[in-house]
This record gives sequence, C-alpha cells and structure tokens, in this order.
Amino acid sequence: MDGTIPDAPVRHDWRQQEIETLFDLPFMELLAHAHAVHTANHDPNAVQVSTLLSIKTGGCPEDCAYCPQAQRYHTGVEAQKLMDVDAVLERARAARAVGASRFCMGAAWRGPKDRDIPKVAEIIREVKALGMETCATLGLLGEGHAEALKAAGLDYYNHNIDTSPDYYGEIIHTREFDDRLDTLEEIRAAGLKTCCGGIVGMGETRAQRAGLLRALANLPEHPQSVPVNQLVRVPGTPLENAPDMDPFEFVRTIAVARIVMPKSIVRLSAGRQQMSDELQALCFFAGAGSIFMGEKLLTTGNPDVEHDHALFRRLDLHPMQLEADAHESGTMHADILAHGKVDVGA
Repeated sequence: MDGTIPDAPVRHDWRQQEIETLFDLPFMELLAHAHAVHTANHDPNAVQVSTLLSIKTGGCPEDCAYCPQAQRYHTGVEAQKLMDVDAVLERARAARAVGASRFCMGAAWRGPKDRDIPKVAEIIREVKALGMETCATLGLLGEGHAEALKAAGLDYYNHNIDTSPDYYGEIIHTREFDDRLDTLEEIRAAGLKTCCGGIVGMGETRAQRAGLLRALANLPEHPQSVPVNQLVRVPGTPLENAPDMDPFEFVRTIAVARIVMPKSIVRLSAGRQQMSDELQALCFFAGAGSIFMGEKLLTTGNPDVEHDHALFRRLDLHPMQLEADAHESGTMHADILAHGKVDVGA
C-alpha cells in the first residue's frame, strides 16, 4: 500500500478529499487495509445479529423517495396501528430463538406523539426483560422522549442521516438534514447508544457516498452501530427506476466505513436479499460485522433464517452474543448453526 493511506485512529476531523482518496484505492488494497482495521478492533468471525420488526406500519407523512411506507406513494403498504405488546413479544422470542441478540422496532411516524411514548415504553420494557438488547426507530423525538425511552430500557436509537448533506434535498423534502442531527444530539444527551447510517444506490455519486461517510465519521461520537443499506427499489416510489449500483462499489463503501469509524459495528443492512453469498462474504471481509436476520426489514424482503445460518456455516462465522447471555445461549446457537433448523415458536 502506498503512503496515501491514513492510519485508522478514532477521528472526527475527516476531510472530504481523504475519504475520496480511500474510495479511489485499488480494490484489493482497500479491502486489505479495511480488513486489517477490522481485525484490530473486532472479532472478524463474530457477527452481531439483529431482527427488525415494524411495530407500526405505513401512513407516514414524510416524502423519503426510497420509502414504501410514505402515505403519498402507492406501494400497496396499508397503514396499520401500533402492535400490541403480546404480538411484539411473540416475534421477539422467535428472533431470540434463532440467534438474534438485539431486537429492533420501527414505527412509521414523522415522530411519536406524547401519547405514543408510554405504549412504546411498555413494549421496550417487556422485550428487554427477555434478555435482549433493544433498539427503536420512531422518527424525530420531542422533548423528554429520549429520556423516557432510556428509562424503559432502550439501548439503541436508530436515526439514519440517509445520504450526504449535499444530496439530501434530492431525496427528502419534508425534513431538513439538521433535523436529523438535532435528534441524534438528543439521543446522545439521554445516554442512548446511536444506530446511524445511510442508504447507497440512490443515484448519488462516489463523492456523495464519501460525503455520507464523512458526515457520520465527523459526528461528535461515532455511532456504535452503522447500518449501510443498499437501495431496495420499490414500485410506486420515486426511486423505483434508480440505476443498479456496481456491487464492488457497495463493498468499497463498507470498507471505507470500516476505516473511518474503526470502533463502530458496520451493519450489512437492507438489500441483502439481492446480494449473492459471495458478495456478502466480501462485505464481511471488508468490515461488516452485523446483519439483520429474518424474513423482512420493516416492509421489504430479507434472506430467510435458514439461508443465513447456512451462510454462517460456510464462512465459519458465528453470532455475537451478549456477555450475560453467552453461556446460556451458546449451546443452542451452536446447535442452530450445526443443523440449520430451530423451532421458532419456542
């Protein structure tokens, strides 16, 4: 590797040109560098497994160009009410049984109203009681909301910035980029961990992908979890005819995210259903250390559980476990990976 490759300390002062230089490295050199950063900071054979459930689907007033839950688009997604606690717990138990250590809950709101917070807090408390990490993505938060969710046992709050500041206005018009930064500040101030990433393949340039990663890496604290989503083109949304993204460009994005945020867990997120096993393996090598497991990500498809278990076996990967849960769950998860089947109704 030549001398233009920077070291990978935890920094918050990345320049745009530095990140573009990383993107421009020869592919194999970039992957080698990213993998070295990954192994220096993480177990390269452990993958954090989350499950994402839409607890309140559809009817969102926002106009995010990628989203099938926006009420203004005709995508076949019908607006539904907030799920009740027992229905959510049934799904959380099933997720835990197949190896998920974190349960993520999404609601299609611009932001929750004050009356919604006690209901969501009850769900969080019950899921937390199962011994799982909890994450919620509910949109923009009002005064006191983050603190109430934290008190209920919420571990992570997801709030993606979606794309680079200079491309944001091409994708979303109903909220400003700074609105997202303000919510992230509220989350950090409440003592919650942040899950924050973006979406690539929305017609942005490589420089704008670099701008997305720069915005994330230069936050006051790096997000503990950084989901990198590949656009899932949904008929009825403005991006339904977006051009295909070069798969190797997606791997480059994972690799650069790993280098500029070395301590964060980079999640291979939406779009996995369209990825080959070989492409996913490249992403894991480049620094992806987390996936969503389950049949859906909110309203879009995801590889099924047995396929993911088979892929883990082929790549000698194993689910990352919470410390308190590792002893109890280790035997069960080893059996899942060895045999590929489990009774998800347990």
